[in-house]
Amino acid sequence: MNPYIEIAGRKIGLDFPPLVIAEIGINHEGSLQVAKEMVDAAHRAGVEMVKHQTHIVADEMSGAAKKVIPGNADVSIYEIMERCSLNESDELELKNYVESKGMIFISTPFSRAAADRLQRFDVPAYKIGSGECNNYPLLEHITSFGKPIILSTGMNTIESITKAVAIFDKHNIPVALLHTTNLYPTPVHLVRLGAMMEMHQVFPDKVFGLSDHTLNNNASLGAAALGASILERHFTDHMNRTGPDIVCSMDENVCAELIVSSKEIWQMRGGKKEPAQEEQVTIDFAFATVCTIAAVTKGEKFTKENIWVKRPGTGKIVAEHFNGLIGKIAARTIENDEQLDFSDFE
Repeated sequence: MNPYIEIAGRKIGLDFPPLVIAEIGINHEGSLQVAKEMVDAAHRAGVEMVKHQTHIVADEMSGAAKKVIPGNADVSIYEIMERCSLNESDELELKNYVESKGMIFISTPFSRAAADRLQRFDVPAYKIGSGECNNYPLLEHITSFGKPIILSTGMNTIESITKAVAIFDKHNIPVALLHTTNLYPTPVHLVRLGAMMEMHQVFPDKVFGLSDHTLNNNASLGAAALGASILERHFTDHMNRTGPDIVCSMDENVCAELIVSSKEIWQMRGGKKEPAQEEQVTIDFAFATVCTIAAVTKGEKFTKENIWVKRPGTGKIVAEHFNGLIGKIAARTIENDEQLDFSDFE
């Protein structure tokens, strides 16, 4: 069996349909009610796993963050996270609400305090964002909980990812690696599915996938065709919401399409170049076999003027043997338009 991880009973790997993660993240803008409406939409779309972001700002950032403005915003990252974070009781209610719908709740902790909160919630796994991929002290802390980890690797190199993987391996933590480009939205030429495959080649024993920030499903579906087992996109109940990640989010309909299409692509993967047994019904009419195109008397030589190859493929001598029959002597008198058998020549 190919490598896989398991989260709350859901097996994730090449042998299983891709897992589509709907990342609500901070799209709710700090409103528990809006977050629940997004959860409802995710449930209608058929989502198995909802991902949140756990921000405890005082533990996550220093005051210097009040001067840092992200590329997709016009206010500081500190202000965005203060506005968009849920307190502990609201986040626990959100987790319980997700699980009441039969879906799996996971979240990304952006600090030690956030990781501890999620541990109190007894989440089944942790998602680690790209910014924390090389935050080795935080990774060490999270691995102490012994839960599976999904790690985004945007903005990192194979070298820095290797150091993170070494931490997980040291503690025997199951991990999946997601290729990511941290631009919101990501231009298509910077998706770089080749980087995802490079990571898969370097870490062949790890489950791999894509955390996508483009504007449609194409990158995720391309990743699925290449073997991605996890497809993560930001999620909203409708595109008219305001928020820093809405522009690169999928709504209910797009998410439902991604789930269905990625499962179909998963079913298309694999195989080897040989006829499928089910193709025999087509082979019977589509292939050519050798037959006469004129009457042939016993003792007459076969030539291109009295034999040729024609459909259907139900004759005994397939087209590839045609040249070998030229010059053979007919063992019997054969009517025009008869399929030949190997007993028909000497």
